[in-house]
Amino acid sequence: MRRYVGSAFLAAGLLVGCGPSETETSTQQPQEEQQQQGLFTATDVDVATECQGILGFVNQASFNTLDAYLPSNVVHNLVNRRAVSPFVSLADISSVPLVGPARLQQIEQGARDQDYIDVECYGIADGLALSHDDAAALVSLVNSVSSTELHDILPYAWNGALNLRNQRPFTSADAIANTTGIAEVSFRNLRNAATLSRPFEALIAAVNNQPVPHGGVFMARHFDWWTNLHGGQFYNFQIDACFGIEPERVFGEQPRPYLADAAEVRAEVEATIAASERRGALDPAVKAAGLANLYTLTEGRSFFGCYYGYSRDPWSGHSAAFFVDTVSGFSVYTDSYWVE
Repeated sequence: MRRYVGSAFLAAGLLVGCGPSETETSTQQPQEEQQQQGLFTATDVDVATECQGILGFVNQASFNTLDAYLPSNVVHNLVNRRAVSPFVSLADISSVPLVGPARLQQIEQGARDQDYIDVECYGIADGLALSHDDAAALVSLVNSVSSTELHDILPYAWNGALNLRNQRPFTSADAIANTTGIAEVSFRNLRNAATLSRPFEALIAAVNNQPVPHGGVFMARHFDWWTNLHGGQFYNFQIDACFGIEPERVFGEQPRPYLADAAEVRAEVEATIAASERRGALDPAVKAAGLANLYTLTEGRSFFGCYYGYSRDPWSGHSAAFFVDTVSGFSVYTDSYWVE
């Protein structure tokens, strides 16, 4: 079976400065867990590499084999359609008359029984064929991220995000898919948030591992921007600019009249990376892969966010920024700080 090897796993909560403040809780995984390799879906497709055998089963199995798992009229429809062109996605299969979620589950079972897929393919849930590691990453994300981020990932499924928050921890991707308010679009958003930014997260981990004797930089992919703006008791706090956030949510500050675009997000991230490399060069391959991933995820997108500064005492200072995709919830936090 072909394998896709993803980047090291990082599920970090927001840590700033030299460590988490009293009001911040780390959800970062142990270092050895971060270094484990996984089989993650890297693009917004509906069939993981480890589940491609589901398509192979529908495209290649004989009529009689398919008929052992599906009603004959459904098999006729599938065979007639594949004679025109092979199936390339679950959405493609689902477009065939009489094929719905129940038939997809029967197809998955047939593919598993006939050895087209194995344990590396978790299976089909809410219109996605997940790898085993996709499913584990999705469960980890839903169980660990803040309520703020859940709502950012699911901007059009407020009740679904609320139900996830109230019912977690979850033990399976199926349990998440079966949560009230979570349908195919929402489930796909969650899968994407859990898996698509792995190279960028590996770059963030490399940046955060740079030495920081008297200051430096910190980055995060998963964080709680609402708590950062409202939950800390700081010695000093100043919002420089916010955009795309209602004034009443940021101390009455009048927002900048335009959202951030890909170029602005990339410039902030690249400046932060450049500052980190004053302490030592990053692995070129990790840097190149991470920036390429960032460029893919930000191209043509719009972001809300803020620039702000704060300090916890008179002997340190932070300049922070965050950006959140207005549709997908993809987010990044940067923090440059000094400590006497």
